[in-house]
Amino acid sequence: MERTETPSVDQLETFPNPRPGRDYTIEIVCPEFTSVCPKTGQPDFGTITFLYTPGETCVELKSLKLYLQRYRHQGIFYEQVTNKLLDDFVAACQPVRCKVVSEWTPRGGIRTTVTCSYERA
Repeated sequence: MERTETPSVDQLETFPNPRPGRDYTIEIVCPEFTSVCPKTGQPDFGTITFLYTPGETCVELKSLKLYLQRYRHQGIFYEQVTNKLLDDFVAACQPVRCKVVSEWTPRGGIRTTVTCSYERA
């Protein structure tokens, strides 16, 4: 049975930061991200990188993987998905700062990279 559920921030689990109060960076690289171009219906392939300084919690990687897999059948533009990934990540684990970079496989000879950033006020 094919899973086509919509990605939701509720799917992202967290665990307590083992070193709260220390500024350190976690980089998570997800090289097999797929979604669907809403214009053409063709698959889009990209690498998603999360770079964040945790606050009180860190994101749990298996839940992140399952969350990302739910985009596989979603018709969504590069810019929209990158911003949604950042918004959901920030809502789930409330980092001190976070950057999400999506690098897309070239299509028609054009390579696209989208970068979104967040910093706690």
